[in-house]
Amino acid sequence: MELDDVAALIRRPVVRSFDPDRPVPDDAVGRILEAARWTGSARNRQPWRFATVRDRATLRALAGLGAYAQFVADAPAVLVVSSVHHEYADSEFDVGRITQSIVLAAAALGLGSCPATLFPDDNVGAARSLLGLPEGWRPRHLLALGYPSAGPVTATGVSAVPRGRRTVEDLVLEDAGPPDVG
Repeated sequence: MELDDVAALIRRPVVRSFDPDRPVPDDAVGRILEAARWTGSARNRQPWRFATVRDRATLRALAGLGAYAQFVADAPAVLVVSSVHHEYADSEFDVGRITQSIVLAAAALGLGSCPATLFPDDNVGAARSLLGLPEGWRPRHLLALGYPSAGPVTATGVSAVPRGRRTVEDLVLEDAGPPDVG
């Protein structure tokens, strides 16, 4: 695989509108999780667990637990990424790593995806109860999976999300050090 191939997967846009006539095969979800489970984590703790949700009523309930999660209600499949709450500050970083691995694996299989975050903590607890997850596991992140809708996507309102990407020059802090306080 070439760097351009990886970059093309990374640049794929998120998909919030899915083809309702194309379910996500169980085999595809299994292959995504098999690829993602190899994601590195701090001290190899692998502080994540997954739940696959396809039940429409459960998806609608989950969609109501995140301010920007409405698209989850119509997704053919959702992977719920849970982590344990403990004193290790790097667990959220590890969850971000596995989430990106899932997004890339889904893209490699031709599936669209979009992450959503559940908040505040009461909503995370409601999701844990809804999904019947063991005590201590916090389902903060959802990944909607599906084949992109073939029809036009119509959006209403004004997006709060800026478009485009910053340049590399804008992102790199040269000679980073303490700010001048003089």
